[in-house]
Amino acid sequence: MPVEFIAVIPARLASTRLPRKPLADIAGKPMVVHVAERAREAGAARVVIATDAPEVVEAVAASGFEVLLTSPAHPTGTDRLAEVVERLGLPDDAIVVNVQGDEPLVPPALVSACAALLANRPDCAIATAAHPIDSVEEFLNPNVVKVAFDAADRALYFSRAPIPFPRDAMLAAARTGQPPVFPPGYAPMRHIGLYAYRAGFLRVFPKLAQPEIERFECLEQLRALAHGHAIAVLRAASAPPAGVDTQEDLERVRLVLARTK
Repeated sequence: MPVEFIAVIPARLASTRLPRKPLADIAGKPMVVHVAERAREAGAARVVIATDAPEVVEAVAASGFEVLLTSPAHPTGTDRLAEVVERLGLPDDAIVVNVQGDEPLVPPALVSACAALLANRPDCAIATAAHPIDSVEEFLNPNVVKVAFDAADRALYFSRAPIPFPRDAMLAAARTGQPPVFPPGYAPMRHIGLYAYRAGFLRVFPKLAQPEIERFECLEQLRALAHGHAIAVLRAASAPPAGVDTQEDLERVRLVLARTK
């Protein structure tokens, strides 16, 4: 039986690497509209775009999707979702999936799977996803967020550092001067920035104090862990298509979507 969920897509115009990113034209539509279409294909009962820019409101309204003009003062995307939950009057047990506004190629099946995971994990307030890392370079890259699990696939920690750290393999590489390699059976996981939340947690999140681990790592999901809110992690078989951060990313996505039209 399909899980009922609401997809919320935060869309801010203030992007440092690619200004006005949500409105970037892709195959004749703003990028954020492509994201909304993927969320609809995932089976969302409702798709809401949450923005701080009247220009986004105008562009999205023309597409027929629901859009809310939210406060420009939110420090995180999760805070923006909290405002949406209050304004829509969602019950605490409603499942809200945060689909990033710069992911026009996000697989609909991944969105629905994340919602279904949370629905089936009453012990968790949040569900997210991760996929295997297959290169040491990616593993050591601080821009790649890693996640370590407990025995029930709940997140123990998220970090920009290489975790879990394969001590013996790394020491052996340092001694021999050879490039490090993953030891047999070692499978680090990269976090995918897709989240399903219970609406009740989103109401609590803005009231939680920011812990040092969040401030140092610049990862807001660590606030939930620091305050005892469990996060279930879906183990995806492979990485989803990359999102849009730069002009080069935008051109890549334009080519992909042009081929599908």
